[in-house]
Amino acid sequence: MKTIDDLLSDGVAGKRVFVRADLNVPLDGDTITDDGRARAVTPTISKLAEAGARVIVASHLGRPKGAPDPQFSLAPVAKRLGELLGRPVAFATDTVGESARATVAGLGDGEVTLLENLRFNPGETSKDDAERGAFADQLAELADVYVGDGFGAVHRKHASVYDLPARLPHAVGYLIETEVTVLKKLTEDVKRPYAVVLGGAKVSDKLGVIDHLLEKADRILIGGGMAYTFLKAQGHEVGKSLLQEDQVPAVQDYLERAKARGVEFVLPTDVVAAPDFPDLKAQAPTNPVTVGADAIPADLEGLDIGPESRKLFASKITDAATVFWNGPMGVFEHPDYAEGTRAVAQALTTASTSGDAFTVVGGGDSAAAVRILGFDESKFGHISTGGGASLEYLEGKTLPGLAALED
Repeated sequence: MKTIDDLLSDGVAGKRVFVRADLNVPLDGDTITDDGRARAVTPTISKLAEAGARVIVASHLGRPKGAPDPQFSLAPVAKRLGELLGRPVAFATDTVGESARATVAGLGDGEVTLLENLRFNPGETSKDDAERGAFADQLAELADVYVGDGFGAVHRKHASVYDLPARLPHAVGYLIETEVTVLKKLTEDVKRPYAVVLGGAKVSDKLGVIDHLLEKADRILIGGGMAYTFLKAQGHEVGKSLLQEDQVPAVQDYLERAKARGVEFVLPTDVVAAPDFPDLKAQAPTNPVTVGADAIPADLEGLDIGPESRKLFASKITDAATVFWNGPMGVFEHPDYAEGTRAVAQALTTASTSGDAFTVVGGGDSAAAVRILGFDESKFGHISTGGGASLEYLEGKTLPGLAALED
């Protein structure tokens, strides 16, 4: 892959450089609640602008249905991006229409613009090659060079990610370059012991990565809502807890394969439970109780790993040489159920700073939890910007957006 430094050495002054970023930040109205993805792409944009490029930034936000939708506008992001860059960011109110063309035409050397949400155009996500290609043709008319730096979208075969690089000279930005380097450390010549911590709601979302990592990991720790399907597979009752009954046979197979290969599966020994799922907006106390993971009452729902599980998980993390974590241990958005996720995050920082382990937070809710719970991001080896992309890479899949950037 050609890198952004290769591009810069060739000279970009006066050139229109299209940067496909991932600015899919969480919004509460017009307020960005976590600007991590915006911060992650600023080194690439800044370097290009400083070199005199006319920078055209584009991204998706949320899942609009191929038409403009005010709740998914990138306008608030343009303002925040300008603050992070320390320079004005012009905002085009469409993707390839009159506003986009006029805004790009008005750019001077070293200036930056952000296009409106790419998914406001149905061609961006179309499964029809011709429709997607037609939109990519329109985007290509705006630029001279393409830089891919939206790692969180490289697992999507979308126009701006997959089709556009074929139409322009292209290179990878600093973010994607870093993400790929990190993921290679998790799949090639891994320092051992190698611990993988998986959480989140659905075990079905992680089956592919579990299958692939059974060949690579030394131990796999399972928390979050997906843990209850594992507990059920071991013959335990899980009460009202989240359960994917149809996945139990697959989970039983993984447990048997892990045992045969000497891979240690670590499951919760106790859980924090309550009769009902908490109201996350009200944040009212819920009077949770701690129960054994093998004795969850029929009228309770497991919502976090318990104190003994936290100690167990921490011990399996802190003596590892490589740790990959994707998915919270519970409903971390509520203070009554945040301690399991906090314990895992703390263990990763301990492993990184005290044990010199290489620790990776695999994007998505895990990255959000790190910030919400107030952890110093510098204490982790790497915090990914792309949960789904990271998982698919670890599954061994070919990511369309990366394949498109290869020379």
